[in-house]
Amino acid sequence: MNRRISTLVVALVPILIFGMLLTMVTVPYVALGPGPTFDTLGEVEGKQVVDIEGTEVHPTSGHLNMTTVSQRDGLTLGQALVFWASGTDQLLPRELVYPPDKSKDEIDEANTKDFRQSEDSAEYAALDYLKYPLAVTVETVDEDGPSKGKLQEGDAIDGVNNTPVATLEEFQDILKGTKPGDKIVVDYRRKNAPAGIAEITLGKHPDKDQGLLGVGVLDAPWAPFTIDFNLANIGGPSAGLMFSLAVVDKLTTGDLNGSKFVAGTGTISGDGKVGSIGGITHKITAASEAGASVFLVPAENCDEAKTAREDGIELVKVDTLGQAIDSLRTISAGGEPPRC
Repeated sequence: MNRRISTLVVALVPILIFGMLLTMVTVPYVALGPGPTFDTLGEVEGKQVVDIEGTEVHPTSGHLNMTTVSQRDGLTLGQALVFWASGTDQLLPRELVYPPDKSKDEIDEANTKDFRQSEDSAEYAALDYLKYPLAVTVETVDEDGPSKGKLQEGDAIDGVNNTPVATLEEFQDILKGTKPGDKIVVDYRRKNAPAGIAEITLGKHPDKDQGLLGVGVLDAPWAPFTIDFNLANIGGPSAGLMFSLAVVDKLTTGDLNGSKFVAGTGTISGDGKVGSIGGITHKITAASEAGASVFLVPAENCDEAKTAREDGIELVKVDTLGQAIDSLRTISAGGEPPRC
């Protein structure tokens, strides 16, 4: 009996050790897989994902879903083996996702910044497509700068010291002639509010002799209404295309998607160019699982997209916002859009 027990114990010890390794030892890998999708025409937590206030918004139907990639860090050996065997998730060395010269917080902060920039670019691309005129637009206001409490993000600057400004170059030329302590008068237009005048005392510029206004500005299409994007905790810039499509859909009559379930991905620039993204096959899988029948693919991602194992989903190639809209209208009319 003692020999049998000893043999059993000897046999169980490796199993117990391996079990402990599976549950306690972490591995330097990150699992990537299909993430949640969000309908940019719908609501999240009682708020419109794309909320437009101050102008007529047209009813929409169907779906324009943005897609995401799930990312799991701090994996145990057991979890890594499960994801590896799943066939839908991908294991990558951790340093490819989280470079060792940056902390996880720094990377998350950069992803959040990219996402916010994608929201601005999505708005500008949509307004540009809809032919709204350019204006010298306030993009940022320094937290402790001279313009804090006087100008706001989204304001259009029409003049400085009674001199009209129509372009960023004209605006900058006026500021070059100022010095710290000068008082200037800025004429501005504000979204969903009356136009106004702000008197601002310029601060000291850290790099130049001219005065500091304390705002970041750019030439951008400007509209008198607000566009807000209400998705939190989504990092990176890849939602840009789908955000832009939702804005255009809500500001125009008819349905861009022909009441179909359309999903997609892609960065977007202010002039409407669609850029490549990562994790395209995971996003196609997520879209297919959500019920999409059409997926908009950035042209540069087409070769990889064709390796996705999803049947019954149409892969449509897009280079620009305008092309994406034309393709959706072509599909609605029963035509053939550009495909991957």
